[in-house]
Amino acid sequence: MDKKRCGWVSDDALYQDYHDNVWGRPVEDAQELFAKLCLDGQQAGLSWITILKKQANYEALFHDFNPYKIAQMTPDDVERLMHEPGIVRNRLKIQSVIKNAHAFIKIENEGSFSDFLWDFVDHKTRVNQWRTLSDVPASTPESDAMAKALKKRGFSFVGTTICYAFMQAVGMVNDHVVDCHCYEDTVALAKR
Repeated sequence: MDKKRCGWVSDDALYQDYHDNVWGRPVEDAQELFAKLCLDGQQAGLSWITILKKQANYEALFHDFNPYKIAQMTPDDVERLMHEPGIVRNRLKIQSVIKNAHAFIKIENEGSFSDFLWDFVDHKTRVNQWRTLSDVPASTPESDAMAKALKKRGFSFVGTTICYAFMQAVGMVNDHVVDCHCYEDTVALAKR
C-alpha cells in the first residue's frame, strides 16, 4: 500500500526519501541550517527536486557548507564554479553562498546563528493543520521578518518565499498535511 504524502512530492524515490526523512524535522545545528538556507536560495526560480539532485555536488564544491572555508573562496573559485555542470551555474547564486558565509560568521561571532533563526518562531516548531496543499501559504509574517533580518545582516537569495520554504524544511513550521503519513511523527518531534 502506498504511503500518503504531501501533494508536492512526486514518485521520484529521492524526493520521497527527502520528504519522509528530512523535510519538516527540526534542525538546530548552525552549519546544517546554513547549508539548507543556501540550498533553498539556489532553488529560486527552479523546482526543489532540481537542487536536491545536485545537493551532493554543492556539498563537494562548497566544502560541505563549512562557512569558514567558503568565506575563503575567491573570484577565481567563482569562475571555476561557473563551469561546473553539477550545480546551477548562475554567478549571483554562486556568489550568494560566499556572501552568506561571511554574514553567517558575523552572526556566529555575536552569538548563535541557530538561535538567531529559531527566534522567529520563539524556539519551537509551529504545528499547522493543513488539509490540502492549496491551504499552505507561500509566506508568513515570520518569514517576512526573517527575510528582512537576514538581508539586513548581508544575506542574499533570502526572500520571504525562500525563507518560508526553509522554515518548513528545517522544522520551524510543520506543514505536512494532516493525512500525510509523516504528520504525526513530525508533530511528536515538535513537542520535544
